[in-house]
Amino acid sequence: MEQTRNTAPMKLELLLAVVHNDKVSYYSSLIQSHQANLRLTIPAQGTTHMLLSVLGLTERPKTLILSVVRSDQAGSLISLLEETFQKGKDYKGIAFTVPMSSIIGTLAYGFLSNDKRTVKEEA
Repeated sequence: MEQTRNTAPMKLELLLAVVHNDKVSYYSSLIQSHQANLRLTIPAQGTTHMLLSVLGLTERPKTLILSVVRSDQAGSLISLLEETFQKGKDYKGIAFTVPMSSIIGTLAYGFLSNDKRTVKEEA
């Protein structure tokens, strides 16, 4: 009889990244390449919008990308984003992760962690 071993589930983190609107597709692809199944984009404003509006200047529109990533992928993804932010003015942004303490439901966890072992196959 084959013995199975229970393994602890991979911890998850919430990635928050604020980027320029015209680079949302680019950054979404980078995030997806690190096994992130869920990405939510929300229109946002940068931190300088109040000062710029007082001076009569306009700021480039920003987008907040929220994504759930596995802890083992988070460090390399943040490093990749930092490198990309250094490419030039059009690639500037900010990104960080926040640990998630609990997920309810095996199927929800399986989807968020990209763990195909927890997905039910249809007969």
